[in-house]
Amino acid sequence: MRTIYLDNANATKVDDEVVRIMEIYFKEKYGIPGGEFGHKFEEEALEALEKAREIIARKINAYPEEIIFTSCDLESNNLAIIGTLRAMKEKCKILTSKIEQRSVLDVFKFFERNGYESKYINVDREGFIKMDEFERELKGAKFASIQFANKEIGTIQDIKAISDLCKENNVILHCDASHAFCKVDIDVKKLDIDLMTLSSCLIHGPKGISALYIKEGTKIEPLFFGDARERGIRPGFIDVAYAVGFAKAVELYKKEDIIRMKTLRDYMIDKLLEIEDSELNGPRGDRRLCNNVNISFKYVEGEAVVLRLSMKGIIVGTGSACYNPELEPSHVILALGKGYEASHSSIRIVLSKYNTRDEVEIACKELKETIENLRNISPFKK
Repeated sequence: MRTIYLDNANATKVDDEVVRIMEIYFKEKYGIPGGEFGHKFEEEALEALEKAREIIARKINAYPEEIIFTSCDLESNNLAIIGTLRAMKEKCKILTSKIEQRSVLDVFKFFERNGYESKYINVDREGFIKMDEFERELKGAKFASIQFANKEIGTIQDIKAISDLCKENNVILHCDASHAFCKVDIDVKKLDIDLMTLSSCLIHGPKGISALYIKEGTKIEPLFFGDARERGIRPGFIDVAYAVGFAKAVELYKKEDIIRMKTLRDYMIDKLLEIEDSELNGPRGDRRLCNNVNISFKYVEGEAVVLRLSMKGIIVGTGSACYNPELEPSHVILALGKGYEASHSSIRIVLSKYNTRDEVEIACKELKETIENLRNISPFKK
C-alpha cells in the first residue's frame, strides 16, 4: 500500500544526501572533536563540527560562535529559558504566549511555582499574539519567549515588532523558531533576537540534534556541568555525524521547495474547505507557514479521522483530546477561542518538499470520503 506522509510537523524523512554524508562520520571519520593539537581523528571531527556550525550560523546571519548544538528543540528551549533566568540571579516577571510548545509552557509553569510572575499573552482568532496586551505586560518584565511560527496552525508572528517592543523595555527575547527555520527568512541581526531555537528534524535532517542561537553578550548558565565543549554552555559530546547532517539539510533546503509547498498548501486548503461545515484554523497567505494546513470538521472526532486515513496509508495529525497522551484538547485551538468541538475535530496536515500534487489530490479525496462516512454514523450530525 502506498504511504502518503503528511505529518511533517512531527518529523521529516531524512534526505538521502544527508544520510550519505552522515555515514562517512559514522564509519570513516568517527572521532570525537578534540583540542587544537589532537590526533587526526579528533582534528577531522573538530573541523567538521565547526564547518557545520558555520553553515547553520550563516543561514540566520549569525556568528558561528553564537551557535550551540543541543539534542533537540526541547533542550534548546529549556536551556534558553532556564539558563537565562538562572544568570539573572533574581526572580522576575516573564512573558510567553498561550500557544507555545509544551517545552516552553511547562518551564514557565515551573518558574511560576517557584515565585516568578509568569504572564501568558492571549492570541486572536488566527493565532497572532495581542500586541497591545503584550506591550502592556512588558512593563516590569525581564524575559519573554515567543515562538516564530506555530506548529499546529502555522501562524507566523511579527517577530520584528515583538523584538522592538522587547528592546524598548530592556526585555531579553527568546524565540522558538524550530518550525520556521529554513521556511521563513531569518536574520537575527535585523530582528535583534537574543536567543533562538533551531531544529534539524523538521527540515529533512536527522533527529537527535538541534541548535540554540545565543547572541553575543547574552548571559546564560548551563543546565549541567563537567565538560568545556560548546563553550561550557552545553557540556558533553556532540554527535559530529548528526551536526554534519543538520548542516547538510540546511544547505539542501531551497526557496523553490518553499514556493511549491505554498502552492500545494493553498490548493489543499481550498479543496478541503469545499467540504460542508469545515473551518480553517490559522491565517491564510504569507502569514502562514508554507506547508501547514489545519481544518476543523464539525461532527467528527479528529482521532477517528486520523486512524481511518492511516489504514489507507495517509498519515496526518490532529489536535483531538483522545489522540493526546494526556487526554487534553489542543491548547492552541482553545486559545483561538474556538472551543472544544473545534479542537476535537481539527486535522493538521503538514507538507514536505517530497509531497506531490498527485498525493495531495488523493489525500483530499480520501479525507472527504472519510469525513462523510463518519458523519453518517455520528450521533451529533442531524
